[in-house]
Amino acid sequence: GSLERRRCLYLQTGRACCQMVEVLLAALILVCSSVSCGSAGGYTGLPALGGIYYHQYGGAYSGFSGADGEQAQQLDQRFYLLKLPVSRAAMAVGGRLLVFPCVLISVGVLRVPWHFPAWLLIECTLYIVIAVGTVPALYYFLHSLLSVYNSSVCKEREQLYQSKGYQGFWCSLHGAEIAAGLLGCMAAMAYLLSAGLAVRDYRTVHEHKQKPLQL
Repeated sequence: GSLERRRCLYLQTGRACCQMVEVLLAALILVCSSVSCGSAGGYTGLPALGGIYYHQYGGAYSGFSGADGEQAQQLDQRFYLLKLPVSRAAMAVGGRLLVFPCVLISVGVLRVPWHFPAWLLIECTLYIVIAVGTVPALYYFLHSLLSVYNSSVCKEREQLYQSKGYQGFWCSLHGAEIAAGLLGCMAAMAYLLSAGLAVRDYRTVHEHKQKPLQL
């Protein structure tokens, strides 16, 4: 009925559109963080294949055998364990950022801000806090990754792979990690925009509440 139509109209508002963008950004942050985490397998020795080692992504390489293969596997595992806490923290943050706008969309569809306008001020405060908190979170994420890439484990791993002619094992930020940082910056700007829209909608609802007959 008319109530359902009014609820669906919320999805066409600027605040709802901004919240859906936040959902998309959070999902992309989550995906990029999981890519950064990678696989723990590294090079796995398969005795049945006569000392050939298979890379974690499924490609067969014959450059490693014996002690070199065991060293590559150990370095991969140690490197993975160094990155794991940072990647898990980024995935946890991305998951929470994904849930937050979904909850706010549900609240808007249920017309809670219309019945309780002060909720919009609470929403604005939460957005500002999250936007400000995103800055140190991004610093921690990038600083921790750079610390891992500057570690002796990463340098030794890079040299070992380069000695066999393999590329792509450089000790530097890769595309998914850079994308996660950029998406975090975009999310912070979206949160600030949502905070401004929440204040605007609060004023609109307050004015309509003051003129019920005209509404």
